[in-house]
Amino acid sequence: MLYSFNSQYADACHVMRLTEFFILPRSLKDVAMNSLILALSAFVLFTLGYRFYGRKIEKLWEVNPSRKTPAVEQYDGIDYVPARHWTVLFGHHFASIAGAGPIIGPVIAAMVWGWLPAALWLIVGSIFLGGVHDLSAFMVSLRHRGKSVADVAQSVMGFRAKMIFAMFVWLALVLVIAVFAAVAARTLSTTPEVVIPTFGVVGVAVLVGLLMYRWNVTQVLATIIGMTLLFGLILLGYFVPISLGPNAAIIWTVILLLYAFVASIMPVNILLQPRDYLVSVVLFFGLIFGYAGVVITHPPMHAPAFITFHGDQGYLWPMMCVIIACGAISGFHSLVAGGTTSKQLANERDAKKVGYGAMLLEGVLSVLALIAVAGGLYWSENEGVPGLMYPRLMEGGNWIVTFGTGYGQLVKPFLGVLGMFVGIMMLKTFVMTTLDTATRIARYLAEELFGEGLKIKPLRNKYVSTSVIFVIALVLALGSWQAIWPIFGASNQLIAALVLIVISTYLLSRGKHAAYTLIPAIFMLITTMAALVYKSLDFIRGGKALLAVVGLLLFVLALFICYEAARTYGRLKKRQTGESPV
Repeated sequence: MLYSFNSQYADACHVMRLTEFFILPRSLKDVAMNSLILALSAFVLFTLGYRFYGRKIEKLWEVNPSRKTPAVEQYDGIDYVPARHWTVLFGHHFASIAGAGPIIGPVIAAMVWGWLPAALWLIVGSIFLGGVHDLSAFMVSLRHRGKSVADVAQSVMGFRAKMIFAMFVWLALVLVIAVFAAVAARTLSTTPEVVIPTFGVVGVAVLVGLLMYRWNVTQVLATIIGMTLLFGLILLGYFVPISLGPNAAIIWTVILLLYAFVASIMPVNILLQPRDYLVSVVLFFGLIFGYAGVVITHPPMHAPAFITFHGDQGYLWPMMCVIIACGAISGFHSLVAGGTTSKQLANERDAKKVGYGAMLLEGVLSVLALIAVAGGLYWSENEGVPGLMYPRLMEGGNWIVTFGTGYGQLVKPFLGVLGMFVGIMMLKTFVMTTLDTATRIARYLAEELFGEGLKIKPLRNKYVSTSVIFVIALVLALGSWQAIWPIFGASNQLIAALVLIVISTYLLSRGKHAAYTLIPAIFMLITTMAALVYKSLDFIRGGKALLAVVGLLLFVLALFICYEAARTYGRLKKRQTGESPV
């Protein structure tokens, strides 16, 4: 269990009574606890952030629609393939970066520290940190022929820095794959109604890919066909649940990792692009229904706005900033931006829409997840709603079902009893996209790091390198997988900090203003290093040697990258450089 439920619940109820009288005036408290006010405030701030701050970052990178993109210059029909329309690429990028992170993080954070700190971090982080990180990683990859940030590190800091950075990222990706496989397997075993649509979407995606790329069917018609089939699968799954018995979680974990193995070696335009595009359409409908439900029902935020500075997951800072691993900023996004997305962009004019826009939409999704559990569910036993108690649903780490139940309450006026399953299905399809995208990127890095860099010839083969990833992720996923989430969050956010450091060094080497990336880099570096040390010490005290070793190794690798960045900056200061184009 992630935390001691009884003590956490008692403390939270006590704090909630105190806030009634001491923290907020009555009128302000009533406004702050209304879910509609939170939703509208977040929407306005995200819109302003995209319009004004996103434009500043776009100007920093001197976006030029006439410059040919890597997808056009290096087309190969497998990885470098221009998306048919920017909305298709947006769908792939958003579905890949979203995954379970922007939902699971807020669901946990609101339970431990309260919904208000989580909401503030989601909004501020998405606009000033996450959006900057994502668009900058996207642009620097475009400037380097669609290569990863690890290659950019080599061009700025040298080969040694690239190898260390790639090793750090590869380890973090294996954690991503293990966590999401375990989370998805648990949901399939406890909610058998979502099995058919979860796997059926793969076949539908292949069909849509063939319709658009092989048979030249219009995007609109292909989308209608795909969505009709997908909705039919949701209905079929509701009436025909598939259960695999007492060992279902183990079996589903193996099946999911095998799926990720196969999907990660297929051409992107056959499965990856159309599947992610379809999934993103599902999410758009899910967001529309969810926020429409907030408008109609506008439930109060039943959970406490603030619970404690020190919960069972640690201190509000730094731990909340890494528990919410994707909704505000995520290093995994840079791996997607430089691993698959930059190889599919047809024109630079769409870079801001895909890079910055997708991050803010992820923030919108995270705020909805927050409202679903803190407003759609209930907190106190005396509210007397069996099966809708937020703390009870969270027991045992059943995060996806908790979100699905809360979401189902929000959309009840539209979807009735299907609301919960649509919510779970919406999240499950994103987990699938993250699994195979992360496996594909880990394969790229394994071939580059071990096969080319360390000259281990067998690992140049995509089947061998993917098999290694499969085995390690399976061992971690079948172990104490709930304990992996905090260290996954810390390593994920640390990647974001290191990526921003590499990008800042790159900008400085070109004579550009780097404050937009350097300030977030310093904040995230301090935050995530503190969280990594905190969790590693926890693992040592708890006898979890493997996780402690992984945490400390990530810490040491991060220190080395910082050292290399400092050396590079010192060299740049010693020579006079004229301003050159990015």
